[in-house]
Amino acid sequence: MSVRRLSLCLPLLLALTAVSSVQAADDAVRWKHEAGAVTIQRDDWGIAHVHGKTDADAVFGMAYAQAEDDFNRVETNYLVSLGRLAEAEGESALWQDLRQKLFVDPNDLKALYARSPDWLKSLMNAWADGLNDYLATHPDVHPRVITHFEPWMALSFSEGSIGGDIERASTKGLQAFYGNDPEGALAQFTPPSSWWEPTGSNGIAIAPKLTANGHALLLINPHTSFFFRSELQMSSDEGLDAYGAVTWGQFFIYQGFNKHIGWMHTSTGADVVDEFAETIVQKDGKPFYRYGSELRPVTSRDVVVPYRMADGSRAARTFTVYATHHGPIVRADGDKWIALALMNKPLEALQQSWLRTKANDYAAYMKVADFKANSSNNTIYADDKGHIAYLHPQFIPNRDNRFDYSKPVDGSDPATDWKSLLPLDKAPHLLDPPTGWIFNTNDWPYSAAGPDSPKQADFPRYMDAVGENPRGLHATRVLTGRHDFTQASLIDAAFDPYLPAFARQLPILIADYDALPSSDPRKKALAGPIGLLRTWDYRWGVTSMPTSLAVFWGDILWDKASKLDSEEGLSVYDRMAEKAGPDVRLAALSEAVDRLQKDFGSWGVPWGEINRYQRVDGAIKQDFDDGKPSMPVPFTSSRWGSLASFGAHRWPGTKRYYGTSGNSFVAVVEFGDKVSARAITAGGESGDPGSKHFNDEAERYTTGNLRKVYFWPEDLQGHIERTYHPGE
Repeated sequence: MSVRRLSLCLPLLLALTAVSSVQAADDAVRWKHEAGAVTIQRDDWGIAHVHGKTDADAVFGMAYAQAEDDFNRVETNYLVSLGRLAEAEGESALWQDLRQKLFVDPNDLKALYARSPDWLKSLMNAWADGLNDYLATHPDVHPRVITHFEPWMALSFSEGSIGGDIERASTKGLQAFYGNDPEGALAQFTPPSSWWEPTGSNGIAIAPKLTANGHALLLINPHTSFFFRSELQMSSDEGLDAYGAVTWGQFFIYQGFNKHIGWMHTSTGADVVDEFAETIVQKDGKPFYRYGSELRPVTSRDVVVPYRMADGSRAARTFTVYATHHGPIVRADGDKWIALALMNKPLEALQQSWLRTKANDYAAYMKVADFKANSSNNTIYADDKGHIAYLHPQFIPNRDNRFDYSKPVDGSDPATDWKSLLPLDKAPHLLDPPTGWIFNTNDWPYSAAGPDSPKQADFPRYMDAVGENPRGLHATRVLTGRHDFTQASLIDAAFDPYLPAFARQLPILIADYDALPSSDPRKKALAGPIGLLRTWDYRWGVTSMPTSLAVFWGDILWDKASKLDSEEGLSVYDRMAEKAGPDVRLAALSEAVDRLQKDFGSWGVPWGEINRYQRVDGAIKQDFDDGKPSMPVPFTSSRWGSLASFGAHRWPGTKRYYGTSGNSFVAVVEFGDKVSARAITAGGESGDPGSKHFNDEAERYTTGNLRKVYFWPEDLQGHIERTYHPGE
């Protein structure tokens, strides 16, 4: 650069530096003022109880507290939601980022922020300020990518579910279509089907007439990846006072309760995400799609996906992506392009997510639900007036029931289009059913209250795409005919050890064995294992040897049955019981016996020796090691109908099963004269292995020993480890 050019640029650089310095000083003053209006009390489990003068102050404090506990998870959630994960993790996240960018555009979010109501804008401002103040006061924390949070970013992650509707789009399909790389797509790792753990949750509400104290009870039992949510309380002088599970980085209680009501979200089986098969016609070198009697142009835009190179440098790929009025193109199916339609209402979703935490009765909760920006959740509700309720998702497009939306529908037929959203009363719902109980286990709504459930014949088929599941059968079993429920007995029900899937499957296996002729060598080889299973009561436990044998057999048979051709609507449980056949079922048992003998020296091994909880570092993806400390876990995968879920399997280099998902936050809430609760979080509140709160709840977690929740100030007294303002 010439001396003349340098002399011209230098004033500009100095001016920009001065502006930046002034802005930083202004920010610091604002953050200090906000922090002064916030008090954080950490209880003896490390849980933050955050109080602010205003709701915005409380948001500032809870964002700061979450960053204290695990900034890595906060940042990672926004790397995912903004489509920026590859900037940290490299090309392996390229297709995940592209998928996100098909639906999330920062310019759109900035525009939504600009037209947000003032009250919501103040919360988003406070959220960003709380995170930025944390980074400013913790220079030893080095973000992977996001060094400064902007208020509009909160709109990229506004609903809180694990996974989300967007994950219906396969990254393999994106790679094959936009990368023109079908071989690369096939090379993406696909784990065995038995590694898949049913995601979702359990929710149970009990009416006062069935409880010992005449108070409504609520079970909050999300099944997510471990350490996916924080546990905290946030309150303000403006009437906010909510407690529960917060998805890392969000500023609202996602599943929890306040002084008057409680809400539990479970992943829905309603069909609210649809694929449209577009008929593409090339015209003048450009793609068009048929819609009725016309040809419409396929819209296109360029999307840039930056990523981190192996040497730490930065690179980017640019994709021309396509969309029709149905949604973005996510894959091809033969000569058809597949467009994906899903809910994309971040502003409404964020308002609904926040406002329901301040609702004080059923009418107020339903008023908030009318935002119709909840697509992925069923809701189990209870309150201090004694009401219990079931809500289906509020975002349900009205569709022509002649079409099967579980498969791609013909996008050229206007009759397949989504119509207006359904009114809330047109979806399955319940309020105070005569049975006195309501549950959902990610199954259909048609058994939610036993004989008083919504009737399947009254609703279009797209209201449910999953049917019943073994957890639903189990919940019905533990709730039917019960009276005098208490917090303790509802906890017992939530950890009931019965496994209904094995109660169905094992008698068939035993009959297969009994039918073998005495000359068959399997008769002698399997006599011991069959004898063990024959006398089992189908209940898990750390000392249970039949549980080990049954789970190993079930996992092997699950993988085999998942590959069988199946007639329409036949579940994997049906294939195991009906299509696999005696030879396949018995071969799976032989393989299970061999695996147990090889890995553990015997086919008779207590379940707790195999099924383990391990947390030795703060990494989001842990490397498990049989040589490092771990704890026995008695419950199993929810696949087998265990209400308490522990999704575990072998990992590279391990013989034991280690869990990564399932029960993550469990709470039982009683709505008496004053709300009270007991709860447990997987592991501990802190993501720092050096903190005493990194794993201090682990033993309680594995045994279902829920601790008292310090909701009221008088509960908290005597249990406070530290009181401070953010930045201190």
